[in-house]
Amino acid sequence: MNKLFLISLFLIFFNAPAFADLNKDQKTAFEIVNESKVTLKNFNDDPELKWFRNHFTRAKGILIIPTLLKGGFIFGGSGGTGVLFRHDIENNQWSYPGFYSIGSISVGFQIGLEVAEVVLLIMTDRGMDALLSSKLQLGSDASIALGPIGIGTQAATSDVLQYARAKGAFVGLTLEGSILTTRDSLNEAYYGRPVSPVEIFIKSEVNNSQADSIRYMLDTLQNTP
Repeated sequence: MNKLFLISLFLIFFNAPAFADLNKDQKTAFEIVNESKVTLKNFNDDPELKWFRNHFTRAKGILIIPTLLKGGFIFGGSGGTGVLFRHDIENNQWSYPGFYSIGSISVGFQIGLEVAEVVLLIMTDRGMDALLSSKLQLGSDASIALGPIGIGTQAATSDVLQYARAKGAFVGLTLEGSILTTRDSLNEAYYGRPVSPVEIFIKSEVNNSQADSIRYMLDTLQNTP
């Protein structure tokens, strides 16, 4: 069976609303932003992640996934929902968030459930442009390097740098081949109307004051030597 087809099925299952109304989607969106703020603080405070802080100052954007779940038996997969922020270099400010889901399918013996918090640093215009579409595949539409392993030559040429902090025994995580899709229902709930990535990140047509605190954290981290 085609791998991309399996990934698409996983994403459909992962994103399927359980008869959620707008209020529930709005609550979910607010929770993801709050959890992403905690994850960003965890990464910034971790003494082992000096490479993250060094590369962050050059990033075009950041995708924060506060909870990535990996599990399954024989046919496994990973999935999570996070928020993307774009750095407007010209005005030196961070955008309001856009919501994305990430999912992958793997085949082989595996059992149990593992959890991690993940941050993707978008290092190139190509990587940022790829995220303006409704769906992209990491490793294909945008190259990805695993940090801190990829802090050398790979980091200089990759569109995306990825790192995960394990909450459990989560080792060997790679997101290459994973599919990123926009969470249109969460974007609509968060901003009160249907909105595209271009309207969020390029045209700056929407805002939500609930995200101002994490935007301030991003700005502070950007401007701290």
